[in-house]
Amino acid sequence: MVDLTLGAVYLGERRARFTVWAPKVERLDLHLLTPRERLVPMERGERGYWSVVATDVEPGTRYWYRLEGERDLPDPASRWQPLGVHGPSALVDPTGFAWTDREWRGRPQDALIFYELHVGAFTPEGTFDAVVPHLPELAELGITAIELMPVSQFPGERNWGYDAVYPFAVQHSYGGPDGLRRLVDACHRQGITVFLDVIYNHLGPEGNYLGEYGFYFTERYRTPWGPAINFDGPASDEVRRYVIENALMWLREYHIDGFRLDAVHAILDQRPLHILEELSQAIHREAERQGRLIHVIAESDANDPRLIAHPAAGGYGLDGVWSDDFHHSLHSLLTGERQGYYQDYGSLDHLARALRSGFTYTGQYSPHRRRSHGRPAPLAHPRQFVVCAQNHDQVGNRAAGERLSQLVSLAQLKLAAATVILSPYLPLLFMGEEYGETAPFQYFTSHSDPDLARAVREGRRREFAAFAWGDEVPDPQDPATFERSKLQRALREQRQHAALQAYYRELLRLRRSIPALATLDREGIDVQVREEHRSIIVHRQAGNSRACLILCFAAQAQSIPLSLEPGVWSVRLDSEAERWNGQGSRLGDQLAVNSMVNLGAQPWSAILLEHEDDS
Repeated sequence: MVDLTLGAVYLGERRARFTVWAPKVERLDLHLLTPRERLVPMERGERGYWSVVATDVEPGTRYWYRLEGERDLPDPASRWQPLGVHGPSALVDPTGFAWTDREWRGRPQDALIFYELHVGAFTPEGTFDAVVPHLPELAELGITAIELMPVSQFPGERNWGYDAVYPFAVQHSYGGPDGLRRLVDACHRQGITVFLDVIYNHLGPEGNYLGEYGFYFTERYRTPWGPAINFDGPASDEVRRYVIENALMWLREYHIDGFRLDAVHAILDQRPLHILEELSQAIHREAERQGRLIHVIAESDANDPRLIAHPAAGGYGLDGVWSDDFHHSLHSLLTGERQGYYQDYGSLDHLARALRSGFTYTGQYSPHRRRSHGRPAPLAHPRQFVVCAQNHDQVGNRAAGERLSQLVSLAQLKLAAATVILSPYLPLLFMGEEYGETAPFQYFTSHSDPDLARAVREGRRREFAAFAWGDEVPDPQDPATFERSKLQRALREQRQHAALQAYYRELLRLRRSIPALATLDREGIDVQVREEHRSIIVHRQAGNSRACLILCFAAQAQSIPLSLEPGVWSVRLDSEAERWNGQGSRLGDQLAVNSMVNLGAQPWSAILLEHEDDS
């Protein structure tokens, strides 16, 4: 197999090597547009790889590949599409960027606090550079990792990113390759790791020319978004190489610290060495080579512990997985919603099971799926689960894109935040959540194909039918849908929103500073359900440090009997304290406990107690 790097590699001295996998093609030429237009014949090697070294080129040179002497198409491994998905590719020299993060080694997994953001909607400008001024505030809040929604080249100027068709190219409207490098470098200066959301289960429809080059797709499977990627059929070695090389490019050329792998349950592979395991191995080898901490987190609703199990135990060796169960259990308790997949949730026990083990469904019958679902994960470590009260999917895949701030009260927002941040898992915040952003996050696109745009509109309506949210679905193609989805930062200056942001900051400080909370250890966790008081009690312990978290989901004030270790317990947090714009705490600063205590909890509140150890 050709061991040359895919795509265009600048060699210096106005020379560049171009390599592409195109087994379907009998003739292939490099069509250079700048600095002077010309055709350069390419040489075919084994397994359908074509390559050539061209002279008189420089970074920024634009080019096509001409197939069969007739049709010009962009490079499947293009690093830059300055004119969009239908335009020519451009040569990039990653070695020309002046990095300042030479000493950066990343952060351990236990310390990750995720902040998911969409580059286009995070600021009015919608660029990588516009994110940079906000990094000090995120670091001060307690964020240690930003998770960027996909930034690979997609059609037009507006998109969630899951319609990307050039996995190696950085979206031109966000600022292109160097814009992303500047953002990553600035994050590292603030001590913030950068995770990238990558899509290895499908490619978008518009501008997707890969099938004209090679056997990238298979008809053996279908995904909800179109043809599946060919990971296990004939010629799949080359397709797997394409995906793995893409991941390594982000690590080498952009200093990315980790990945969120989109919808891995839609990655279909019957080979003995699953592509996820092979990908994980390649990423971790690269991390070792670079001497950095690099993490791979999967998004999956399958509740399959094989994703995060060690390969020696038959797993794929990924570092973590999103817990949909945690979100769904919490959301249904707060909102009372039972439509769609929320019909599987709604009891305190559902959330308690997620708090104990990361998953709610570990083989039980799922009414929504009409079958048993999930599998126990007894060997999983708490740091392997990412949990949230909101994320782009759960907000944006509502018909109107309402955030939780539009669905529940301030008290419930604070209860949700404490449940997530003080859990034994890795918390994820969705941009703006920390101050109670009220702007929706709606689904937006800017396809140029009118038939595709119409199909997207109709598909969104069908998708929401099971939730009975009505037919009023915002038009994804309307620029106003995108504009409505941008953050309204001025809200942070208003009293309630400022108090909420201060509350989030305090939760994150408590998580760091109390050893029982900072230590993610399943052995030190005990979760109890008090149905009669509509409450969940979570005991955490690490060495001599003890903490007790009371989560009250009752609509009326409660007097909750607690069995606690004798001694003095300090009230570290009451979400209904006046400083958090609450009704006022019913507790003092300390509790003297013999063995039992009746705790006064306000409706929809969270209380954190810490044991004062005299030893």
